Order: sequence, then C-alpha cells, then structure tokens
Amino acid sequence: MGALHQLNPVRVRWMRDAMIDHFAALDGSVRDQNSFRSLEGLTILDVGCGGGILSEPLARMGAKVTGIDPAPGNVEIARAHAAQTGVDVDYRAVTVESLAEAGARFDVVCAMEVVEHVREPGQFIQSATSLVKPGGLFFASTLNRTLKSFALAIVGAEYVLRWVAPGTHSWDKFVTPRELEDWIAAGGVYPGLDLYAMTGMAYSPWNRSWDVSRDMDVNYMVVARRLMQMA
Repeated sequence: MGALHQLNPVRVRWMRDAMIDHFAALDGSVRDQNSFRSLEGLTILDVGCGGGILSEPLARMGAKVTGIDPAPGNVEIARAHAAQTGVDVDYRAVTVESLAEAGARFDVVCAMEVVEHVREPGQFIQSATSLVKPGGLFFASTLNRTLKSFALAIVGAEYVLRWVAPGTHSWDKFVTPRELEDWIAAGGVYPGLDLYAMTGMAYSPWNRSWDVSRDMDVNYMVVARRLMQMA
C-alpha cells in the first residue's frame, strides 16, 4: 500500500477541489477548500476501498463515506484502522453490483485504481455510475495502456523499484482515456453522464512526490457528472 499512500494526497486534493467547484455551481453552496469540513453534507461511495486510504481523508473533510470492497479481509483492516483513528466510515464487504441492484444512490462515487483490476471493466463502470445521483459526480483513476506505462508502471514500478509486488498489474488490462470515457457515456442510466475534467498524475523523483500533470500516458484521473433529471 506504500505506493497508494504516496499517490493519495494528490488524488484527494484534486477530488476535493472538483467537488467544491461542481456543487457550488449546482446548488450555490459555499465551501472553503481550506476548511477541515469542506465536504460536509455529501454522501460518497469509495468502490474498492481496500484498507481505507481514500475513505478516511474524505470522511475527515465532513463527507458521509461508505467504503466497499469484495474482500472481507480488506474491510476488516479498514474497520480496525478507522476505530484506531476515530474516523466514521461505513465499511461493507459487498460488491458494487449488489449495491446497484439494491438501488443505492450517492452524491459522489469513486473508483480509484480499481478499473484495471476487474474482469469486465465496461460492466463494472456501468454498475458504478448507476449509483450516482442526478447532479452527482463519478471519479475514476487508472493506468493508460501505452508503451510508456509498460516501461514505468510494469517494468519500473514492479521489477526495478519494487513499489508493488511483481505481477500486481497486467498491461493488457490498462485502460485508455477514450475507452473509459466511452464506458462512462454508455452507462445506460437516464439521465446520463458527461466527462467533466481529466488530468494526468506524474511522479517527481527529485521531490519524491506526485502531482497533477498534463501527461496522461501513465497515471490519470477523470471526473464525470450526471445530468440533472429533465422535467
């Protein structure tokens, strides 16, 4: 999880700012990005929450967060850590498909570093986006399928730097931005979603930190918004 801990601050900042801008324009709410409770009142679903690396900071900013993961062991770890830190997150060992079938809805749905690990990414995106309320947001981050990503994310990160265990990723399951955009647009739930923004993420070996970047050849994030229900 060390690589995700390094990546997490830039993800959280970008997501927070996108949520503040979007919901301010949608309902006129005024949120201070420097406030400890800048996401107060929002319901957020963290799909593939793992140990809660993303869920906890979103909850600390005031959101009501539900974290789901199909692996019960991950959920137990997340619950234990939340109990130690006093962060209120509703962790569940369930699939995104089961929540979709139950008709659950959230202001924001996140699927960060998940799409490249599922068997049927198009179906997964359809289930995840169906959980977004009208006027809500869907976030996803993944790895682009390029020669550069093979060199850096597979050879470099797994076999040279050993940031993650060898075999963690399969390059043929990486997702291009166009593929992800098409899956989001084809979500099949009315009203639909349209792409709101996207950005790359790049690692600086000099600062040993991640930041947003125009370079989307390896890591990137997107956010889409569900249109409001038409009269």
